[in-house]
Amino acid sequence: MGHLPITGEAIALPLIQVAGSQCLGDAIWNEIFHPIGRRLVACVDAVLRVGGASKGADEMVGLARSASKPVYFSLSEIDSKIDQNEK
Repeated sequence: MGHLPITGEAIALPLIQVAGSQCLGDAIWNEIFHPIGRRLVACVDAVLRVGGASKGADEMVGLARSASKPVYFSLSEIDSKIDQNEK
């Protein structure tokens, strides 16, 4: 089972820097950061929600669920799913 983990940050942050953002939440940051995350959710097979409180991450979970994509909250959930599929 080959999957590539990717985060919206990994794609958005270099673009934000090149675009000239000066600080978190400025107009350039807002124009790029969350829209890329939203587009990314449309392209993935599943979402792994990690970390603490985050309105943006919670939004991505909501988008994934509304698209009927699986949402996991730990790596052990993914491992269990893989084990089930291999049986």
